[in-house]
Amino acid sequence: MRWLFLLLLMMMGQAQAQNIESALMPGAVIKGHVDAEHDCGKCHVRGDRAAQPGLCMDCHKSVGADVKAGQGYHGRLKDKACRSCHTEHKGRDAKIVKLDTQDFDHTQTDFTLKGKHQGKKCDGCHRAGEVYRKAPSECIACHRKDDKHKGGLGDKCTKCHDENKWKETTFDHDSTKFVLNLSHANKTCIDCHKENRFTNTPTECVACHRKDDKHKGTLGDRCEKCHDEGEWKQPTFHHDRDTHFALLDKHRPVKCESCHRVSPYKEKTPTRCVACHQRDDTHKGNLGDKCEKCHTESGWKQGTFRHDRDTDFPLLDKHRDVKCDKCHKTQSFKENISPRCVSCHLNDDAHKNSLGDKCEKCHDAVGWKHTRFDHNLDTKFPLKDKHATAKCQGCHKDDATHAAGIRTRSPTPSKCVTCHDKDDMEKGHKGDFGAKCESCHNEKSFKDARFNHDTETKFKLDFKHLKAKCSACHRKPLYDNKTDKRCVACHDKDDVHFESYGTDCERCHVSEDWRKVDKDAKPGAKGQKP
Repeated sequence: MRWLFLLLLMMMGQAQAQNIESALMPGAVIKGHVDAEHDCGKCHVRGDRAAQPGLCMDCHKSVGADVKAGQGYHGRLKDKACRSCHTEHKGRDAKIVKLDTQDFDHTQTDFTLKGKHQGKKCDGCHRAGEVYRKAPSECIACHRKDDKHKGGLGDKCTKCHDENKWKETTFDHDSTKFVLNLSHANKTCIDCHKENRFTNTPTECVACHRKDDKHKGTLGDRCEKCHDEGEWKQPTFHHDRDTHFALLDKHRPVKCESCHRVSPYKEKTPTRCVACHQRDDTHKGNLGDKCEKCHTESGWKQGTFRHDRDTDFPLLDKHRDVKCDKCHKTQSFKENISPRCVSCHLNDDAHKNSLGDKCEKCHDAVGWKHTRFDHNLDTKFPLKDKHATAKCQGCHKDDATHAAGIRTRSPTPSKCVTCHDKDDMEKGHKGDFGAKCESCHNEKSFKDARFNHDTETKFKLDFKHLKAKCSACHRKPLYDNKTDKRCVACHDKDDVHFESYGTDCERCHVSEDWRKVDKDAKPGAKGQKP
């Protein structure tokens, strides 16, 4: 009961205290605080004046947030006691905000007044009936009527404008993805940004320069491949540097459309010669399509093909002046043309193929009638003296025989009798001396024999015998060892003794003169030796 009595006394005391505080309140509060007028605890803490600002900010949360964050006007104040500026209990219509608009330091806010904003009246930005902190800080809030872009650039006016002069922009176009260079740097915004639209502005050249496109769209819309922001008529494209096809010699002055017959940026332009020069191909495609093997950009008619270098058949002497179609009958240079002389010169073969088809053994490209065959070097039978002036047919009786020798590698017989058999039979030895004519004869003259009877036989010729003709002794004629060496064999008709002294004539007679006899000789009886 005691404790219950004490509790009732306390409750009665608090109620009485509130009545007392209400009775002692210095004056009515402003209209905004009417709801808290009879609850002093919402704004005051008994015995603790320092706690009052916290209670203020419990209600004025936005101010409390600024103070806590150190931003805005309230956040920058050194004196955090609310009552320093705001005094209550002055009546319902009292103005408890002590703000000197003349001397107010706007730098204490989040919006410093610069440039044209300095000197402006407060009501220019702060609308009547609204607290000062609600004044918007975005440019568009005040300058929407000045926005010539009609909202096309958004509401970030500070990107281009500042407080100094609205019409002078500070926008740096280089900060965008489209840097203004050369002729673009002198353009006005509206030249590219039609109707003051600055968002989603196309950056392709053709968007602004379509009317300047002399290609009429045939080269596509990648203008920057050939042009830059400098002079539109002076392209920066360099075919030698920017492509894999350098323009050399005759190609350099050729107009683009001569090769680029379709859009080169949509379809790859072929780089093979035949793509442009097929109509110039006099070979009609017989040589394939690798024109660069023989031709260059210097001139289509000036070929670089070198028969001496690029084939196994060098063109020498007369061959150098021969036209291609003389050997390449169909102008098909891919066919397997035989390098043998006979393939082109069969009709020129005076031998009628009797000497075979290896013409190069005797002939060369200097001239068909000129032969380089050297009998002395190329055969084992040197031509000397009379042989040197003899015609080929003199020894090579017929070409068929000679050809057979070439083909079988069996040379023409080199024995004298092969060619001189007729001379031996008609005027000579009738074959009695065999086939070794060279034993007595040489090439200077067949009639001049170099046979030495004294050294090469057992019968020495002296005196009258030296002047005797061979046929006087060799009557058959017999030129071998069977020839009778006895005097009587030749002088039988001169034997006035009628062989009464036998047949050994040399016992009395000498070769100096048959009529001279040896006085000391003693001839024997007939049939007997003296």
